[in-house]
Amino acid sequence: MRSRELRLGLGVFALSLGVLLIRFLVPRPVGMADNGDGWRLLCKLGGRHPELRSEYYVHFAYGPGTPCRSDYISSQAWLDWLASKLGEALGLPAELNLLVLGALTCVLVAVGVAATVLALDLSTRNRVIAAVLLLLVMADSAFFGYFASVLSEGAGFLGMLLIAGGLLLMHRTGAWRYWGAALTVAGAMIGLNAKSQTLLLIPLFVLALALVRPLGKRGWARWALPLGVLVLVGAGTTLVQSKGDPANAEYREANVFHVVFDSIVDGKHDTDADLAALGLPPSAKQFIGKSWWEAHPWTDAGYGTYSDRISRRNVVRYYATHPERTLQILQQGAVDTLTARPARLGSFSATSGLPPMAQEFRVPVFSGLSALVAPLGLVVLVPVWLLIGWAGTRAFRRRAREYGIVVFFLLLFAVGQFGLSALGEGVEGVKHQLLTLFPTCLAFVFGVLSLLPRRPVPPVEEPEEEPVTEVFDAFREPERSAFR
Repeated sequence: MRSRELRLGLGVFALSLGVLLIRFLVPRPVGMADNGDGWRLLCKLGGRHPELRSEYYVHFAYGPGTPCRSDYISSQAWLDWLASKLGEALGLPAELNLLVLGALTCVLVAVGVAATVLALDLSTRNRVIAAVLLLLVMADSAFFGYFASVLSEGAGFLGMLLIAGGLLLMHRTGAWRYWGAALTVAGAMIGLNAKSQTLLLIPLFVLALALVRPLGKRGWARWALPLGVLVLVGAGTTLVQSKGDPANAEYREANVFHVVFDSIVDGKHDTDADLAALGLPPSAKQFIGKSWWEAHPWTDAGYGTYSDRISRRNVVRYYATHPERTLQILQQGAVDTLTARPARLGSFSATSGLPPMAQEFRVPVFSGLSALVAPLGLVVLVPVWLLIGWAGTRAFRRRAREYGIVVFFLLLFAVGQFGLSALGEGVEGVKHQLLTLFPTCLAFVFGVLSLLPRRPVPPVEEPEEEPVTEVFDAFREPERSAFR
C-alpha cells in the first residue's frame, strides 16, 4: 500500500466523518421517527417502547423495559446492540441512545466512502468529486434520518455502500484485495440481512462475486478470494436467517390483505369488478383502505369463508389478467418511489420546539429533485433506469468492469425491489420504496463516475521465465527454420 493512498484514504475518512457528524447534530440532532415497527428491534434489546405517538417525534433515548418476544430478523439489531454497549460504557442511562447509534453509523458510512474512493482508478480531483457525490447520497434527507432510528432501513443503506466499496477494492491488486474482501463480507452481512426485502440482494451478490476479476489474476488466483467471501457470507446469512422468522413470514397474510384492499381494491376504480375478479363477495368492501390491524378481519364471521382467496396466487392471477390495472399500480409505486419522504414521520425530538411530524430538508439534492418529478412516476423512473443501465453497459465495454458490476448490482436490486414493493406490499408505499430510491441514486453516482477518465493502469509484471539452455535452443532452432 502506498503511503500517498493511505493518506488520501484517511483524509477522506476524516473529512467525511466531520461532515456527517455536523449534518447529524447541527443545529439540532435529526433522526427518523418510528412508524410503529420499532418495537420489533427494541424487544430483543430490552428497550421500552413509548406510549406516545411514535411517529410524531424522534425518541432519541429508550429506557429499559420488559423484554418481549420478536422473531423479526434484521442486522440493524447488531448496530443497536453495539450502540447500547457503547452508551453503557459512556455512562448513559438509556438502553438505546440514538445519538450514539447515529454517531456510530456515521463512522461506518465514512469508512464506506473512504474505501470506495480509494478503490476508484481516478485522478485526485475526480476522487474528490466521487467523495462529494457519495456523501450527497448518504447524507440526503430521505435516507440519513434512518441512521438514527429504531427502523431497519439504515442497515440496508449502509450495507449497500459497504458492498459497493468492497467489490471495487476486490478488483485492486496486492493487499487492497483482502481489505476489499473483508469490507464486502461486512457489508453483505449487514445489507443482505437488513430486512426481508433485502434478501433479494443474495442472487445479485453471488453474480457480482462471479464477475470479480482482479487485474492480472487468472485461474485459481482469481476465484479463491471471491469464493472465500461467498462461503463466509452464505454460511453467516444462513445462520442469521435460521434464528428467527426468515423472510418475515408471519406478516405474509397481512401483506396480501393490504395488496388486495389498498392497492387493487382501493375504492377509486371499479370496485365491484375487482372484487369479482378476485372471487370476493361484495361484503368485503368493509375492509377497503383499512390496515390489517385496524380491520381485525379474523374477528369477522364472513372473512373465514373467503380468506383462502386472500392469497399470493390469486393476486398474481389478477395481475396477469388485468394488465391495465397492474400498470396503474406500478405507476403509483413509481410516484411513491420518487416522493422519497413519508409524510407522517418526524425528524426531530419533542424538545426541539418544532411541531409534531416536522421534517428536515438540510440535504435535499437527490430526494428534492425526485420529489419535483414524482407525479410523473414511471415516465421519469424508467428512463433514469435505462440511462443508468447504459452507463453500466458502457463500463463493461470500456473494460471498466468493476464499475459495471456495481452499477448493475444496485440497479437490478432497485428494479426488483420496486416490483416487489409496488405489487406485493400494498401499504406505506413511500417508506417501502426507499429501498428502490436509494440504490437507484447510488447506481446513478457510480454510473457518472464510470464516465470519468481513468488513470493509466501500470502494466502487470509477468513472472520471469526460466533461462533457456543452449542445448534446448539448439533443438528449437531447426524447428523455427522449418516453418519459415
